[in-house]
Amino acid sequence: MRVGILGPLVVTDQGNDVAVRGARLRVLLIRLALEPGRTVTAETLVQALWPEGGPGVHALQALVSRLRRCLPDGRLRSVPGGYVLDVESVDAPEFERLAGEGRGALRDGDAGAAVSRLREALGLWRGDALADAAGMPFADAAAVRLEALRVAAVEDRVAAELAAGTEPARLIAELEELAALHPLRERPRALLVEALHEGGRSAEALAAFERFRRVLAEELGADPGRELREAYTAVLRAAPRERARGNLRVPPTSFVGRESECAWIARALWDGRLVTLVGPGGAGKTRLATRVAADLAERFPGGVWVVELAAVGEPEDVPRAVADVLGLRDGANRLAEALSADETLIVLDNCEHVVDAAARLVHELLGTCPGLRVLATGRERLGVDGEALCPVPPLDLPEPGQDGRAAASVRLFAERAAAVRPGFTVDGEVIGEICRRLDGLPLAIELAAARLRSMSAEQLAARLDDRFRLLTGGNRTALPRHRTLRAVVAWSWDLLAEAERRFAERLSVFPGTITPESAARVTGSADALDVLDSLVDRSLLQAVDGPEPRFRMLETIREYGRERLADAGDTGRVRAAHARCFLELAERAEPYLRGPEQLGWISLLAAERDNLLAALHHAVDTGDAEAAVRMSAALAVFWMIQGDHAEAARRLRLALEVPRHAPVPGEAAAVGGYVLNTVLSGGDARDDPLIGEYPGAAAHPLAALIEPAVALLNDDPAGGVAAVDRRLPEPDPWTNATLHLVRAMLNGNRGEMGQARMDIAAAQAGFRAAGERSGLALALTFGAETQTVTGDFGGAVAALEESIGLLRELGQDDNAGMQRMMLAMARARSGDVGRARDELSAMIAPGAATPARHLVPVRLALGDLARHAGAAGEAREHYAAAGRELDRVPSHPQFRSLLETAHGHLAMERDDPDAARRHLRKALTLAAGAPDMPIAAVAGYAIARAAAADPEGAAETLGAASVLRGAPDTFNPDVVGLTRRLRKDLGERAFRAAYDRGRRLDVPGAFALLDAQLRRR
Repeated sequence: MRVGILGPLVVTDQGNDVAVRGARLRVLLIRLALEPGRTVTAETLVQALWPEGGPGVHALQALVSRLRRCLPDGRLRSVPGGYVLDVESVDAPEFERLAGEGRGALRDGDAGAAVSRLREALGLWRGDALADAAGMPFADAAAVRLEALRVAAVEDRVAAELAAGTEPARLIAELEELAALHPLRERPRALLVEALHEGGRSAEALAAFERFRRVLAEELGADPGRELREAYTAVLRAAPRERARGNLRVPPTSFVGRESECAWIARALWDGRLVTLVGPGGAGKTRLATRVAADLAERFPGGVWVVELAAVGEPEDVPRAVADVLGLRDGANRLAEALSADETLIVLDNCEHVVDAAARLVHELLGTCPGLRVLATGRERLGVDGEALCPVPPLDLPEPGQDGRAAASVRLFAERAAAVRPGFTVDGEVIGEICRRLDGLPLAIELAAARLRSMSAEQLAARLDDRFRLLTGGNRTALPRHRTLRAVVAWSWDLLAEAERRFAERLSVFPGTITPESAARVTGSADALDVLDSLVDRSLLQAVDGPEPRFRMLETIREYGRERLADAGDTGRVRAAHARCFLELAERAEPYLRGPEQLGWISLLAAERDNLLAALHHAVDTGDAEAAVRMSAALAVFWMIQGDHAEAARRLRLALEVPRHAPVPGEAAAVGGYVLNTVLSGGDARDDPLIGEYPGAAAHPLAALIEPAVALLNDDPAGGVAAVDRRLPEPDPWTNATLHLVRAMLNGNRGEMGQARMDIAAAQAGFRAAGERSGLALALTFGAETQTVTGDFGGAVAALEESIGLLRELGQDDNAGMQRMMLAMARARSGDVGRARDELSAMIAPGAATPARHLVPVRLALGDLARHAGAAGEAREHYAAAGRELDRVPSHPQFRSLLETAHGHLAMERDDPDAARRHLRKALTLAAGAPDMPIAAVAGYAIARAAAADPEGAAETLGAASVLRGAPDTFNPDVVGLTRRLRKDLGERAFRAAYDRGRRLDVPGAFALLDAQLRRR
């Protein structure tokens, strides 16, 4: 019987597996196997199995009986005081024996025997030692000891292989990995220094020693040990090695980025023998290939040879080009013989125009020259067996609106710009925009940076629409096709067949991604997928990750294709086909956006966002009012779901302003979408000529919302409620739910919170019935606001968490900033202020993904929490930050009203009543102009506080503010504090009488009272 514990427990008897089921049984067997053939006392076994104390000897006896039934007869014996496991072999002691023999052979100078014994020993390991007993103290201690022995055995085996003459290059990667796993262990470093030196990489050996010496000094304050110092000294004393052969030149400029690609290519080239770099023109394939070749040069005693194939005109001349570089006078006939002598690397650069001939040559040479490795570059793969393909994408780009100085594309631009314009400093946003417009292509970036000799970065960015005229004047020593951006793209274009060129030109009208279906519609090609794949192979298109085939064309290539399309006179016809294609898609998707199938359609429309907008702008630019209005009507709900309501209203207005002489299909729906998005964005469309009467407007769900939404904009809540009443109930669940939601907004604005709550509940039920997530998320958010006011904090938290989850489903997690802020404040109202502060602080922390438009309410909320905690200085900082954000982004007047109210509170706390009144008058005016009664109520609470010197008048003002809110805001900290103070000053009866006088006012009367209080001194 054999037992294996160097990995998961394995038991065999005469070659057959023995099953030992049950975790504790396996632990018992492992403990016995640590001492095979020796007595293990019952006390030791009990301690091993139950280290924290347990049932004791009787339980052990039961386990032993069960284990005996699993094992062959007689293998587990009872002896006085304990038990003995009789087995022929246990892998752990076997490993120790073999490792010891290998170490002894190494000391005796028998490297071959040492390698054999140590490989056999290490071959016994199948995973972590004692894995089935992990966590048990006895097992953890034994596993640590065995692991240390295993590492020592690995080191002995590497040392033996070096002594036996094994090629050092085959051991270096293993030693680097071992050193990384054990960063403070010296022996792997000593062996690595030795292996690097033996492999002809003495400079790297010295550098490896120096890095480790610094680590020891900085982390331990220690010096390297004797073995490592001796290895270092041996490198220093060695005679200089012969300089590596080859024709590789060192570029005069620095190499930026591509760290991961360099590492991957080096590994792939060593593990295999052929790596091909593919990518669009100007992506930096040649520079990357030569950088990797320079890093690996010392590994190739036969040299690194760069063969430039761009100048080769005929396929049959490819072997001659390689022979000429190698200096073979007898030409291509001696290539195989010359390349078989030693390890050699050939870089075949620019294979695309002779790809078949290059592939044949590489296939032949790799088959006859075992020491040869090939690194090729081109626009497409060679297609040779064993080829490892490395796509070379553009350099990484900064996100729009971010500084992006760390992005490789920006770093490259900055370095090249500083070379032509000393003292150049990076404006991250401008340079980031330039790099994005240039697709992150290194050649384009370098050509652009060179233009800073004569213009500013802002001027350069403004002129990129004419990039092919602008980006010229490259390195005079470069190949002609690398001296201008146009030449780079033209080289790739000219390699296409005529039909492929026409196809690619038509694809240039796609500003977004391309599917086989849309490509077929726009180009008229019956085999679009095959041609798309061909263009991907030629690096003129990039495949986009996703469940369905989707492609994109770099902007630089797209610009070239558009020029060619214009030269052929086809631009108008192809753009019109593109617009028709995406208008049909938008109208096909529109009905599904308001129902349970919306997620798939939203995902599709989001993927086609740029194409849809291009189709809209084409209709607007060409004055096609019908297409523009139909497109905007079809996309209105999608844009509303996307969450940027101000931008949605702008796009709808753009379409509706196209002159039209008669009504067009979709006009009423487009107007409905325009008005509703204007309402949700806090905009103002009063007296807007675009909003008119639409007979039969209820024919489309959006059109049914025009009248009540206009009433919201015109501050006519009674008229809006009447308009909704005339339409309810609607047969369409989404329309019905949205009308309820609009009526809730109307009633909230006139202080009717009770009616608003009923409408919100009906809206939530309607959206659930319709299966529409975006409307439900909005209704839940409005409902949570009323729940917070009435003290139902648990309900508010649940509603907001559901709303955030729905937005996440819709891919709108970034648009949940308001809900996250409200969630934090609901927690604060319930007493969990610490968690609320933490959640809000996380939203403004460096690196947080909170959109700028949501930073204002978050800052206001943090300022309020600080003010309520008595930290006026901290509150002032948050309010100041909110003011800066308000100056940067378009925002609702409500936020400015809230900020003015906050400043009014701070003025009161520093005893400056005049400043407080100025701020509060602005706050009330902004809220009334919005109009937004709940926001006006917040100003009203502060006005009541400012009147606290007249307790009775302050109580009446507080009651009037609650009229605007629609309910007593009992849990608002400002209301709580003021109410407590007034009750103390007036007594309960007098406070209630004054408060109720204010509560009996209507909305105009409440405003009049607040205004009167502000006028008093």
